[in-house]
Amino acid sequence: MSNQNGYFFTSESVTEGHPDKVCDIVSDTILDAILEQDPKARVACETFISKGLIIVGGEITTAAKINTRETVKSAIKKIGYNRPSLGFDYNTCAIMDTINTQSPDIAMGVDDGGAGDQGLMIGFACKETPELMPLPITLAHKLSIRLTQVRKKNVLPYLGPDGKTQITVEYVNWKPKRISAVVLSTQHTEMILNKTGDHITEKSKKEIFEAVIEPTLGKLVDKNTKVYINPTGKFIIGGPAADTGLTGRKIIVDTYGAMAAHGGGAFSGKDSTKVDRSACYMARHIAKNIVAAGFAQKCTVQLAYAIGIKDPVSVMVDTHASGKVSGLKLESIVKKIFPLTPKGIAEYLQLCKPIFAKTAAYGHFGRKEFTWENLNKVEELRKYVGE
Repeated sequence: MSNQNGYFFTSESVTEGHPDKVCDIVSDTILDAILEQDPKARVACETFISKGLIIVGGEITTAAKINTRETVKSAIKKIGYNRPSLGFDYNTCAIMDTINTQSPDIAMGVDDGGAGDQGLMIGFACKETPELMPLPITLAHKLSIRLTQVRKKNVLPYLGPDGKTQITVEYVNWKPKRISAVVLSTQHTEMILNKTGDHITEKSKKEIFEAVIEPTLGKLVDKNTKVYINPTGKFIIGGPAADTGLTGRKIIVDTYGAMAAHGGGAFSGKDSTKVDRSACYMARHIAKNIVAAGFAQKCTVQLAYAIGIKDPVSVMVDTHASGKVSGLKLESIVKKIFPLTPKGIAEYLQLCKPIFAKTAAYGHFGRKEFTWENLNKVEELRKYVGE
């Protein structure tokens, strides 16, 4: 919704116990287990989950030998689905392995250093937060992280692994001003139901607000902020018992919360030859360095590839009329100082290491532990712009 003076923008996040995120985590845990033994492996691992069942499939070509069943179980256990009362239990779930090897038609082009697929990849950065990320998705992720922390630390012992958060930010003159609405839905046990059994108690809502929302959002929540905690009333049946999950079904949660465009490809379960993942990481890295260098308030970078071809077929830099340097000039500089082939990206961002399971929940961007968030090209960008 918008008006003459501003607008409202909403982004959502989900916890690691959400069925789709469970699948992302399982796929990336398998990827990491393989990369530990074989950094040159080709992995495209997809996961499907439903009540009592996990199916793992895809195309994997590797010399690594892993125990797929135990790898899957360890991922589910870490998330917290460890007893039947939660609707899913790593001890008793059925696991099906339907993995094949990579098509030789695709491998022929990739073996020579070409891209593993065609497609367009988007990177984005803006000055709304210290992380140079949009504020709504940043806050939604922080809320989901906090919700998981209080569950795992037993601060609120009645919480379950499944959960969703949503933040609506009011913008005035294109800048975030306050939080207009907060939505938090969390799986829970029966111990916090009221006498009718239809709703959780007001006491538990207050506890969730004080333990999760208040310390995370602080003064951005004011007396006019609408706060919804489990707005349907209750959320006992959650996770795979309530809904199926699939790898790659939360691509907007994974990226910029709909503040930026998306090329369409998902990340989890894919090795670095899949530019769906690696080139998105590079595009974010480029956009973030451009914004950090002071050349724009916000920046979108698009990279596009043809299957089997090393170099991108196009490079675009858009500073959304907020730039001090033209997009065309920045595009020329980007091609000079950033490696853009799949192999170059993988080496530069160190993407052949088993680092992907921790990317699978709470966003792939805005987290300083990842190489693509480094601001190591700021001075070089400034040098080239000044010439």
